[in-house]
Amino acid sequence: MTKPKALVTAPFRGAGLELLTSLCSDIVLDPWIDHRPLRLYNSEQLAERVTEVGADLLIVESDSVKGPVLELPLIAIGSCRGDPTNVDIPGATAHGIPVLRAPGRNADAVAEITIGLLYAVNRGIVRADMDVRAGQVYRDGTIPYQRFRAWELAGRTAGIVGLGAVGRATKWRLEGLGLEVISADPFSPDATHSLDDLLAIADVVSLHAAVTPETEGLIGASEFGKMKEGAIFINSARAQLHDTDALVMALQSGQLAGAALDHFVGEHLAVDHPLCSMPNVVLTPHIGGATWDTETRHSASIANGLATLLAGGRPGNLVNPEVLEGR
Repeated sequence: MTKPKALVTAPFRGAGLELLTSLCSDIVLDPWIDHRPLRLYNSEQLAERVTEVGADLLIVESDSVKGPVLELPLIAIGSCRGDPTNVDIPGATAHGIPVLRAPGRNADAVAEITIGLLYAVNRGIVRADMDVRAGQVYRDGTIPYQRFRAWELAGRTAGIVGLGAVGRATKWRLEGLGLEVISADPFSPDATHSLDDLLAIADVVSLHAAVTPETEGLIGASEFGKMKEGAIFINSARAQLHDTDALVMALQSGQLAGAALDHFVGEHLAVDHPLCSMPNVVLTPHIGGATWDTETRHSASIANGLATLLAGGRPGNLVNPEVLEGR
């Protein structure tokens, strides 16, 4: 079988890149993330790029793979995402193109930032840093010990909502820090509590569910009201899982002691939003998965899947295995 030529617009590195190199006659490696200003292809632009390169294998992360891309003679598409939402899966299937994904690629990265966000909120780390930088260690005639006292997390109860790859990676980290961890997930036999029971018990509530029609708005005014007074709310998953207005009210009322978020609808939060002025809230701009290790992991996942596919097998990370029927 003739080796394919690959266009790779995703960051690709490590053992996965070495394996891909051995599988292909040529690789055009042009990661979107290395471009300044940022470059993201729409489907028409990506189809033109594939045609220009003469590639029959396409690996992407954020570019749009729809319409004209799927009309090209591609032998496979690799989407370096846990959920390949940038690819028209039904369209690819209709054209007989196998699509690979990279499940769990950023689980450890997101779990780590979850822990960081939790400590940043509980110990006021961001505010303390700002005081030092502003020369305000003794702000308003106080000493830091007065402003930054907090309960220790060890011995407290953390509730994980969503026990997938990220939830599990967060669970063992929290347990290692001395917290008792409970969980709610109707699709996991390992979950320990219902959502309502978890909210009533947990000192920390951390969201790790996927966004689906059933989970959108999962945590609203009613759910915030069921949480323990003084609880901390962490969402390092997606903002669509909670009602932001209800979160603001829960913080303003004192129901919650603090919150941390790593994602906002539309990837943007207005600077005059109430959350931005709350000292007990930590906000990061969707950086949970932004590690070199995530890239190394998704590269290996996609390359290993391609190796299996090109050898005539059925990869475990194949999204649409029906395209292989009859081959």
